[in-house]
Amino acid sequence: MIAFIKGILAEKSGDSIVLDVSGVGYQIFVPGQVTERLPSIGETIKIHTYLQVREDAMTLFGFLSKDDLRIFRLLLGVNGIGPRGALAVLSVMTTDDLRFAILGDDATAIAKTPGIGVKTAKRLILELRDKISFEETFEQKAELSPQAPSSGAANGVKSEAVLALTALGYSRSEALKVLGGIEITENTGVEELLKHALKNMSLL
Repeated sequence: MIAFIKGILAEKSGDSIVLDVSGVGYQIFVPGQVTERLPSIGETIKIHTYLQVREDAMTLFGFLSKDDLRIFRLLLGVNGIGPRGALAVLSVMTTDDLRFAILGDDATAIAKTPGIGVKTAKRLILELRDKISFEETFEQKAELSPQAPSSGAANGVKSEAVLALTALGYSRSEALKVLGGIEITENTGVEELLKHALKNMSLL
């Protein structure tokens, strides 16, 4: 198993990159969103990888974070979605957006992926819903904001805010997404959180 590859970025295209590691070029297929976040050619980068081994080929798929790789692996476990399909999903959606769509039962958003129909999207949600929790989704956001609390009380406030937003007519995925972008302190109440959420909703 190749856990990651660190090397000089030699080439990058729409769906793949080439890393130069001590004179050996490794072609790695990546989501479209990854190529947009890559440094300039000639700079050193680290890519977390998944190696697909078949009788006729060995193919590397790569991601900028371990979390992206973990979600990719979860997608591979869905019946009918192979590495190319999983890569396509993560080219259309960020891992956060995918989590919100799964928790919000938003098959339409996932079905925007080329080659993934509504039926497959619903199966994806059904098979992964129990593997992605409400708390985990917000913890991923908290990692990017060290001051944000990760207590059960904070998650309880978010849960109440989700219920309030869905009662107002917003979809669960929309509610989860907008709340995920709001920094919460230990003193943040549901009313204050809703005010921020509704303000952000108007900007979507």
